[in-house]
Amino acid sequence: MAKKFIIVGGVAGGASAAARIRRLDEKADIIIYDKGPDISFSNCSLPNYFSGEIKDIEDLVFFTPDTFKKVYNLPAKVNHEVITIKADEHKVVVKNLLTGEEFEDNYDYLILSPGAKAVLPRSIKGIDGENVFIIKNVENVRNLDAFLTNKGVEDVVVVGGGFIGVEVAECLKHSGKNVSLVEGMDQVLAPFDFDFAQIMHKEILSNGINLIVGDSVTEIFADKVVLKSGKEIKAQAVIMSVGVRPDVEPFVQSGIELGETGAIKVDHNYQTNLPDVYAIGDAIEVHNAITNKKQILALAGPALKQARNVADGIFGRTFQNKGVIGSSCIRVFGLNGASTGLNEREAQRHGIDYRTAVITPFDRVKLIPGATPIHFKLVFQYPSGKILGAQAISKGDATKRIDVIATMITMGGTLYDLKDLELCYAPPFSTARDVVNYAALVGLNVLNEEYKQVPVSEVRNLVEKGEFILDVRGKKIHEKGHIKGATNIPLSQIRSRFNEIPRDRTVYIHCRTSWDSYYALRALQGLGFDNIVNIQGSFLGLSYYEYFTDVSTGRESILTDYNFN
Repeated sequence: MAKKFIIVGGVAGGASAAARIRRLDEKADIIIYDKGPDISFSNCSLPNYFSGEIKDIEDLVFFTPDTFKKVYNLPAKVNHEVITIKADEHKVVVKNLLTGEEFEDNYDYLILSPGAKAVLPRSIKGIDGENVFIIKNVENVRNLDAFLTNKGVEDVVVVGGGFIGVEVAECLKHSGKNVSLVEGMDQVLAPFDFDFAQIMHKEILSNGINLIVGDSVTEIFADKVVLKSGKEIKAQAVIMSVGVRPDVEPFVQSGIELGETGAIKVDHNYQTNLPDVYAIGDAIEVHNAITNKKQILALAGPALKQARNVADGIFGRTFQNKGVIGSSCIRVFGLNGASTGLNEREAQRHGIDYRTAVITPFDRVKLIPGATPIHFKLVFQYPSGKILGAQAISKGDATKRIDVIATMITMGGTLYDLKDLELCYAPPFSTARDVVNYAALVGLNVLNEEYKQVPVSEVRNLVEKGEFILDVRGKKIHEKGHIKGATNIPLSQIRSRFNEIPRDRTVYIHCRTSWDSYYALRALQGLGFDNIVNIQGSFLGLSYYEYFTDVSTGRESILTDYNFN
């Protein structure tokens, strides 16, 4: 007799689990219940409708229930919500959201993939207004598009600077709207460290978005929002994107156990505490393979892997549940950003001793048209050199480098492994020694204490204290913009002018990207200097680090001018 499978929720997790079950058993009795109006759609592409990259809203829908049944032999009912699990009877109670009818359905195996729901802070006055929207499904896009069109909306506020918030803000800006982006923390895009987020801040500002960080919305009106600071921003539409939480309430009432994160607790086979009941996707807590801690990870990639694994497990196939490391990427106007593993903030939160290597080489041979700098940060454990994470931002291929690091982390790689990693090379694609190889070499220098370094976040303090800062860039580029009070001795003149450099105090050295300053540092060490400290990220990184705060607060800059080239 065929086994009966009930899948709660479609999209990445539920639909993929159902498809895998069908591939394993053509005779299995499968039914998918989804409380939304669409069973399978590209949720990650939702913002791109507003940029015009996706011409028709309906193109966002991959399958209707009819086409899903025809192609995969998978019955699916939309606008149907599973409201109760009767675990002792192996039944669920389902509610037809269009008619209000309730009925029971039995199962041999139940797979929960309800996803997560958008957080709508009740503390914000006006949060239930008709001009307040979320972007979670195609119906949300339809509703927002109709409102923007019918009301002739020109001014939009996006609340929340996570990936969805930034993507929605960018796409709405491309559509011609006046867009403000409000983030309560001091930066957008939490997977990036503060110094790297500044690069994104500059890109957002340069493309005409009114970016506000460190402030929050307290009240929403029909034509404006009011911030905690008292500032008012024009807005006829507000998109809330302050985060999501697991959509688990009906299942908790049915006896499903939650973990320490507030998401559904599952074992290594994705089974819950209820017999024959499994859970996957955004609603479950997962194991972080680096920290060995539980977390919630709302990403499509891990959900797809979980979907396949839960089906394989039910059918007695073996798989490895290695946990997650958290890899993600984003396009922000002309920049591509990617990250994997732990950033500095997370390493600190988990009490992990670490060091970093920050470099800005070109992403391909400089002679090739289109070569562009790539900002790259590698985070590694001290003293083992085990790779913990990385971040990359570039106009070019940032994701390629982060994919390499994600692979190294998964395989337990160290700086030594990364240093010797053999990768593809041709001038249009990379350099003979790739960005990631360079990062490993710099990391090994740091690990072995070949020299000392300070981050760009310390430079303002150095300037205010009157410390000796040595700029080894050429004279002309120094004159275009430099750290106030810095002494300029170009790299080519270091050996002939080293007597101008003090030996009785610490010397903080920089160039444009830390490349020339490293060579100058080594030369000075060879000349007997033991007091040279490299400024990590150098002038390019410092320009990004200082720019946004200087512009947004009006404080006096420590630079005579910025240089983003």
